[in-house]
Amino acid sequence: MPFAHVNGQKLYYEDTGGNGPAIVFSHGLLMDSAMFAPQVEALRGTWRCITWDERGHGQTADPAQCEPFSYYDSANDLAALLAHLGVQQAVLAGMSQGGYLSLRCALTHPEIVRALVLIDTQALQEDPAKMAGHEVLMKAWLEGGLSDEIAAVVAHVILGDDWPGTPQWQAKWRTFTVPNLMQCFTTLGSRDDISDRLGSITVPALVVHGTLDHAIDLSRAQAMADALPHARMVEIPGGGHASNLTHPEPVNAALLEFVRALP
Repeated sequence: MPFAHVNGQKLYYEDTGGNGPAIVFSHGLLMDSAMFAPQVEALRGTWRCITWDERGHGQTADPAQCEPFSYYDSANDLAALLAHLGVQQAVLAGMSQGGYLSLRCALTHPEIVRALVLIDTQALQEDPAKMAGHEVLMKAWLEGGLSDEIAAVVAHVILGDDWPGTPQWQAKWRTFTVPNLMQCFTTLGSRDDISDRLGSITVPALVVHGTLDHAIDLSRAQAMADALPHARMVEIPGGGHASNLTHPEPVNAALLEFVRALP
């Protein structure tokens, strides 16, 4: 299996290869690289598609431990992975947590960023009211394991209701260990507000957001799009937090239109 030993990490990744321009997909909290299968399928052949598992997630995770990290560390992981693969510049596509690290990568490694695709994400810290609910949920999960009730709530927040692929992801969530779960949630809650720095990100940006995203209000995505100098916003009707996974057709249509127009 492909692992990159970079930046003090052992990062799992998949790379379609080829000579096409590169796009790298970064997943959200509790997800992994597989969540971008619909986008890779739509772009492969023309684009070099790279997906990876972030710290504490998927095949990158060490079940026994997860050292403290910030999304700036994750941004450095991404930059190091691209360097390892010989990619000098790429489109960075990130969903939620993947957007947090992609934005920070654009701030700290601007030379490697061709454009941004920001899916159901934001530049702000967590909404305090939503964070309080997340904390209650996470405490119950950490103390008693992932019950069917908690798994249903997590699925509602991330995947919406009655999506056929939900059981597969709930099974993955049951494999999370306490060290990884605790640190990844701590990183989420302790991140900084970068909304006042968005004006310095001058690459083209596509902001995609589900109209039924229960984790991040649509208004926060719109504010981010308004603050980025060269961004446009696309709403996904009925889409939830992982709109690229549950509503791939409209997301892929917006994505393809955006990347085809890049200089």
